[in-house]
Amino acid sequence: MIDRIAASEVFLASVELGSISAAAERLDMSRAMASRYVAAVETWAGVRLLHRSTRHLSLTGAGEQLLPTLKTLVALSDRVAWPGIAQSAEPCGPLRVSLSVIAAQSLMGEAFASFMARYPRVQLELLATNERVNLIEERIDLAIRITNELDPQLICRPLGQCHSVLCAAPGYLAVHGHPSHPEQLAQHQCLTYTHFGPRQWTLYRDDEVCQVTVSGGLKTNEATLLMEALRWQGGIGMLPRFAVAPLLASGELEAVLPEWAPKPLGMHALYSTRQHMPLALRALIDHLADVLAGSAGAGSYRTASAVEEGVT
Repeated sequence: MIDRIAASEVFLASVELGSISAAAERLDMSRAMASRYVAAVETWAGVRLLHRSTRHLSLTGAGEQLLPTLKTLVALSDRVAWPGIAQSAEPCGPLRVSLSVIAAQSLMGEAFASFMARYPRVQLELLATNERVNLIEERIDLAIRITNELDPQLICRPLGQCHSVLCAAPGYLAVHGHPSHPEQLAQHQCLTYTHFGPRQWTLYRDDEVCQVTVSGGLKTNEATLLMEALRWQGGIGMLPRFAVAPLLASGELEAVLPEWAPKPLGMHALYSTRQHMPLALRALIDHLADVLAGSAGAGSYRTASAVEEGVT
């Protein structure tokens, strides 16, 4: 459910500044999110509240009538003090965090454990899912996503990069052979991970690029299932290096075409707005950035749409 106070603040700022884009900039959120808040206010009112043009917006008659109510709502909210949360100088309170199952199992456990040891008054609720949840509707404070396709409605802080590797069990390679070039993957059983896209793998070696269409008997959205299938000599798969590192070190899996690599995926902390950001949320994002600082790409805050456009 959309926060009515936040939506009212966006609406009032849009009216004051004459532009939803200007309101988004002042309130430090994406234009798409600001537009969604304004649309929500009109939905609640059940009437059109703004006249919009390419250069300016103004209130309708109904908007003029509703404006004092929205101002009162925002003014009252500013007087509310939440004991133990807003007045605390130490991060505290609940945080709901969404992340993929494989990241929860193989990457983030130590990071969250060290955060809880450092900030014992914060209560973390971790929601491990491979589905992309709606942060506002599901009341998610932070989403950790490993992807190069970002939601432009969200604010993004890059945390690092996720490098992937092709791998297979030694037993499979002993029977079917070691491919010496990506084009030979077309003759192998290639097990695919849904979140890495279609059955066309793009691999890079220095300035060379090779695209190959692969096929196999298994496609799954769960990386742990894919790893198990690889361990049981099911074929060749592409998985995050952090997930398969223990199996590569033990010899249960072996890197395939190690001189070739898929394009790295970005690791991102995503949230809906920096307006009234809880101290606990800011502390968690900073902590994750510090823990993952060894990965290339950790950086400053920006909108997800700016990341996709290459804006720094």
